[in-house]
Amino acid sequence: MPVSALYRDDFYLTRCDAVVTAVHEDGTFETDRTCFYATSGGQPGDTGTATRSDGSTIALAVTRHGDGKDVILHVPAEGETPPSPGEALTLAIDWPRRLKLMRMHTACHLLSVVCPYPITGASVGEDESRVDFDMSETIDKDAVTAEMMRLVSEDHPVYVQWITDQELAENPGIVKSKNVRPPMGMGRISLVAIGENASVDSQPCGGTHVRSTAEVGGIHIGKIEKKGRENRRFRIRFDANA
Repeated sequence: MPVSALYRDDFYLTRCDAVVTAVHEDGTFETDRTCFYATSGGQPGDTGTATRSDGSTIALAVTRHGDGKDVILHVPAEGETPPSPGEALTLAIDWPRRLKLMRMHTACHLLSVVCPYPITGASVGEDESRVDFDMSETIDKDAVTAEMMRLVSEDHPVYVQWITDQELAENPGIVKSKNVRPPMGMGRISLVAIGENASVDSQPCGGTHVRSTAEVGGIHIGKIEKKGRENRRFRIRFDANA
């Protein structure tokens, strides 16, 4: 049975009880449910711990997908002993790390509002993220920072709406990424909306985000790099006191 990915409906869920459904030769294991986000769409997978019934813990180095988006693999850290099939565990994500990634991922969405160009690549990091745009225009990084911080200070709600594969196929223009299409075939696709009635933005995204733009905190564009005649790379960083 496909895993129940609890994070898709609650980005703030930090732990859950689960049962091991499969253990692979490389030590990675699957569970019937999980709050761990698996690496996808430029956002790194969660790290954390799995606590066994005897109170001992297994450190988890990363979470990634297996054969398909409906397979989520928890990867034990080097030297850790994987659990056994049927074993009951309590999974707990590294919340401070996840929260930083959620703030950063939301900041990337705000940047795509300020710079409405096709996205050619993105990578979300704990302290710095990058977004590449198909653009040739020269733009001032301080002006971009000011516009992003305006959206942060306005404290817009951030939430998820769901559409079907068919609705996405009928509205391809809502996808901002030029090279990557949202995963289809799972029955529903999440739209991350910003602002009342999606007044600020709405785009397909399966990542995790904060509940409001104010939670992003202080951010700035640290650098804009020219990566070709029509490609610009923006580097988003947290302010030192954020």
